[in-house]
Amino acid sequence: MTPPPERDIDPITGAELDLSGTKKRSSEDASEYPRRRATIAKPASLDVRQCQICRLRKTRCNGARPKCQLCSDLDAECVYREPGIKLDAGDKLILEHLTRIEGLLHSSLAAQGPHHLAMSTSPATSNDTGMGSEDPSTKMSGLSTSGRMAAVGLGSWANPPPSISISTMPKVHSTPALHLLQWPLIRDLVSGPYDPQNLLQLEMAREPLRLNPNSGFDLANAPAYVQAFFNHANIWYACVNPYTWNRYYRTALAQGFQDGPVSCLVLLVLALGAASRSGSISFLPADQEPPGLPYFAAAWAILPSVMMRNSAIAAQCMILASAYLFYLVRPLEAWTLLSNVSMKLQLLLGNPNRVPAQWKELSVRVYWNSLLYESDLLAELDLPHSGIVNFEEIVDLPGGFEEEDDDEDEGMNNDNEEKDQQHNARPPEEYTGRDELWYFLAEIALRRLLNRVSHLIYQKDSTHTLSSLGPIVSELDFQLSQWYESLPQPVQFPLTSSPLSNSVQTVLRLRYNACRTIIYRPYILAVFENEQAGADPGVRECCRRCLDATLRQLDHVTSHREGHLPYLWQGALSMVSQTLLIMGATMSPTLSTLLPPPLRVDAIISSVVAEVERYAHLAPSLKLSSEIIRDAERRRQICLRSAGISI
Repeated sequence: MTPPPERDIDPITGAELDLSGTKKRSSEDASEYPRRRATIAKPASLDVRQCQICRLRKTRCNGARPKCQLCSDLDAECVYREPGIKLDAGDKLILEHLTRIEGLLHSSLAAQGPHHLAMSTSPATSNDTGMGSEDPSTKMSGLSTSGRMAAVGLGSWANPPPSISISTMPKVHSTPALHLLQWPLIRDLVSGPYDPQNLLQLEMAREPLRLNPNSGFDLANAPAYVQAFFNHANIWYACVNPYTWNRYYRTALAQGFQDGPVSCLVLLVLALGAASRSGSISFLPADQEPPGLPYFAAAWAILPSVMMRNSAIAAQCMILASAYLFYLVRPLEAWTLLSNVSMKLQLLLGNPNRVPAQWKELSVRVYWNSLLYESDLLAELDLPHSGIVNFEEIVDLPGGFEEEDDDEDEGMNNDNEEKDQQHNARPPEEYTGRDELWYFLAEIALRRLLNRVSHLIYQKDSTHTLSSLGPIVSELDFQLSQWYESLPQPVQFPLTSSPLSNSVQTVLRLRYNACRTIIYRPYILAVFENEQAGADPGVRECCRRCLDATLRQLDHVTSHREGHLPYLWQGALSMVSQTLLIMGATMSPTLSTLLPPPLRVDAIISSVVAEVERYAHLAPSLKLSSEIIRDAERRRQICLRSAGISI
């Protein structure tokens, strides 16, 4: 695949990107940063008569109604996007990018000719749980290797499968890291059978987190922690309004941090700010108190009363508490809070009148946080679905925070008597930072695509054949490329393996490569089950793409620390699954030729084993994962030495 070129200008509007930001948008800035529910202007380069399919194909549309000529030829649904359409979001630049992605995912999937696709000839993939075919010669509980087919986009199908529009995690799927232990070659590297349920069972049997709410906390470093939160933590969650933060902080001071959602919120921000300043928790000695824990303990004492409130700020507090629990590598405790958030949001969003206007933007951001977290957990653990996904189609995309009136803030103390209290602990105005949405919007779009991959390829009841999965894989890869090309320049990462100085770009690149790996991973299974499959050039090329994306995630394994705050647990399991894939590939005569020299592969695997071992004390699930890959590497070396002696 030819990497999309790096650009210095916005690829849609053609304008240079303005990276500057202000804490508060004025009316003079409306043209540059429209407020929510503003009409988003259509880029001048796009003909208003173009239908979605012609626009996505970048071809001329004859504008015929009800179907243009191209849509008639393709037997595809012809949809015109009318000028002046209302979009519920704030940042015009981001929305124009994300609209392209969401338009692709929600439409009937515009026809993409073979010249747009990464493969001109490619076999279809299968999921790794047993794809059906009446002919045993074309079935491998995997994929057929008899012949090749031209890969075409799903948009060129007259009747796309109904599941193509689903962007939620399936209830039963085979994407978890431990599922790879059931694959040929890989299962020979472990001492005994492992069930993917083992991780969940270990976390369920874990001792609960014990906190001392009376330990007290020090506000001397509060300004530094607040600054760290808005600079390094809020970018992942985007759910704390920087424009109203100072009033929240003063209110919490006046309340003595004793009660109410505002005090709880401020304490959680301090906890996450302290955590974000200290790097990965994996470097802390097991007997050392995690950064921010005193603030979290104080917030934890308030949280039960906050959870009784049915309001957006109560849900916001629980999201931030879940975020700190993820930092502590407590996935099940975080899931418990997220389940409560889900129920609360479903109650609030069930009727639009239940959320006051000043809380709508916050409720939207809390919703997407909840959905993202739940999807990440469901990707690895067999947990009940909360049902929050049922609201996905009616919830707006995040937009820009606006200043809220003092009398509209729940739990706010609007008296001024607290202004003189503990003045040195109050954060100055410049510490509140900007309202960054680029990463958050990009992550929403990518998470939806990851969920779609799980639905289309990894459902356990799938019975796809070679011919049915080929275009699916091609289309998913195309959608991933569209996601990448639509990223705004400040967060668009280079498609290289070199380390990056920008943590947001680093995390997005890791997520991109993880998505590309699971899109092409079924081809690896095909070769594991039948070495002859690798003789087909199309299968071989797809395996190369999968292994390349996998190695890019592992080549600089320490880069995973950049996302330690929200993704340490998920990142560790991702490293384990990718390493198992590489280990199995080294045992395959066909796939081993697609890998770097053995010494480099050995070094990469050793670095991952050491990195995951550093996480082992943080959670029983990570301890088991560490033991598995350490044992697998020992057995792999023995097998390779034995094979060498035999030869």
